[in-house]
Amino acid sequence: MTDCGCEKAKADLEEYLHQELSREEYSDIAEHLAHCADCSDEAHVGRVLTDAVRRACRDTAPEALRVQVITQLRVTIAH
Repeated sequence: MTDCGCEKAKADLEEYLHQELSREEYSDIAEHLAHCADCSDEAHVGRVLTDAVRRACRDTAPEALRVQVITQLRVTIAH
């Protein structure tokens, strides 16, 4: 393993957070984050945002709102 550097770590951060990299690339970025405070801070912000989006995506709209949106879509499409 070699330290990938800030440019590579920041460019691939999104894929890293979603575990969409090869094992080697993931390990390289993890190693870099362990030794670079700036990139580690950026990864932390990315994790917080990713977790917030995941939680938000689990929520469902209230039934009344869902019906209202579908009704409005049907009206819009009909015209």
